[in-house]
Amino acid sequence: MKKQDAMNRDWIATARTLSQALPYLQRYDGAIVVIKMGGHAMGDDEAIATFARDVVLMQQVGLNPVIVHGGGPMINEMLAKLDIKSEFVNGKRVTDEATIEVVEMVLSGRVNKKITQAINAEGGRAVGLSGKDANMITCDVTDPALGLVGTPAEVDTGVLQTLFDADTIPVIAPLGVGRNGETMNINGDTAAGAVAAALQADRLLLLTDVDGVRDASGEVVTELTVEHIRKMTADGVIAGGMIPKTETCLDAIKGGVRAAVILDGRAPNACLLELFTDHGAGSIIRADA
Repeated sequence: MKKQDAMNRDWIATARTLSQALPYLQRYDGAIVVIKMGGHAMGDDEAIATFARDVVLMQQVGLNPVIVHGGGPMINEMLAKLDIKSEFVNGKRVTDEATIEVVEMVLSGRVNKKITQAINAEGGRAVGLSGKDANMITCDVTDPALGLVGTPAEVDTGVLQTLFDADTIPVIAPLGVGRNGETMNINGDTAAGAVAAALQADRLLLLTDVDGVRDASGEVVTELTVEHIRKMTADGVIAGGMIPKTETCLDAIKGGVRAAVILDGRAPNACLLELFTDHGAGSIIRADA
């Protein structure tokens, strides 16, 4: 009897959650949400399957999800197998001709197709592509010392709009085209932010391996403005790898994205919790009031 009571409580809680989600389902109907998938979830088959199920659900309830993914650990693994040595400048990998071939092979091939296949297996319809396709992302050279590393300068969203109209989920590898037609490696967060701004997305979700932005006492701050981020960075509270992530969020908001969220991709159903519950997940950054 106790087991049955526990099951009944679980079902009641599930029904209550679904009911409470209604205002959010209505609010996001037709909205564009760009999700940067990275971190732990990238190398875990079960986590990818859960993420894929959540993405399909988003589309089924009226959202237009766009996935931009990383793949750094997989690139490192393949470079090591091929005995291609990497050089670094100020902590950033120099991408030469040999390296970009591996980067493209891993990102557009192994990683992109794995995510696409996972979404399709959950009943969605996903298409894998990179920023090179249809000249979606045109880049300028970030730093000549880094070689073929690009910063998005122009984003053509035409192919993405076509996919939305066809009820298809885009899965984008962070590669772009240089001014002379060369293949450019783009930081995954940067690519996601540029795509979100070009689409004037309602939300940019950056999935990471941390809970969110923490204050000086180590507590996750759930609501932030651009001014808060600037002050916390100046005070050294936001430091290290969190700086480029928050800068990506600020650039996206400046470009027209309504809000950006840094959240823990290791948490099950993190995207659904953020979008469809009062509690949310991670740290949401909005424009100053």
